[in-house]
Amino acid sequence: MRVRGVRREATMARPTDSADADPQVVRAAEPFDTFYTREYPQMVSVVYALTGQRWAAEELAQEAFIRAYRSWETVSGYDKPGAWLRRVTINLARSHLRRRITEAKAMALVALRQRTPLETHPDNAEELWAEVRGLPRRQRESFVLHYVDGLSIGEIAEVLEVAETTVKTHLQRGRDSVLRGLGEERWES
Repeated sequence: MRVRGVRREATMARPTDSADADPQVVRAAEPFDTFYTREYPQMVSVVYALTGQRWAAEELAQEAFIRAYRSWETVSGYDKPGAWLRRVTINLARSHLRRRITEAKAMALVALRQRTPLETHPDNAEELWAEVRGLPRRQRESFVLHYVDGLSIGEIAEVLEVAETTVKTHLQRGRDSVLRGLGEERWES
């Protein structure tokens, strides 16, 4: 995996005998279609939780798998190709969100001229995920990888390439913000 021009062998090392213990670890001989079948539903869930758009989740997950397929000879040799896939998926979701923000700013300028109020009464789940999508980027990504993808603190740290204590901090702050946001919504209603 290339990160700022440096090959990151340490986090994506060669296969080991621990492949059966971790679902992200695959044997070098695993066919791509097996990897795809196992990982695709989770990648769609991760992107959906980050973006709130099912079509975007499916499209971005597919793009991540296309990249994995093109480099499968290399990716399948990593100790944890699932971690590599999650990194690519999150990067694609970030880019998508940046584009959406730019588009939203342009649409806001148009909407200011119309002054038509939008009716939004999300159900509880949508309210929760709206709060999650409002978190700072690293808190949001940690939250989604933990609660949607079911990754451990260590696995999230590996995917996001940060320390485990940083992940714990992001998770705690994210939970606190979401609970505050939901609590305020409930008291205002």
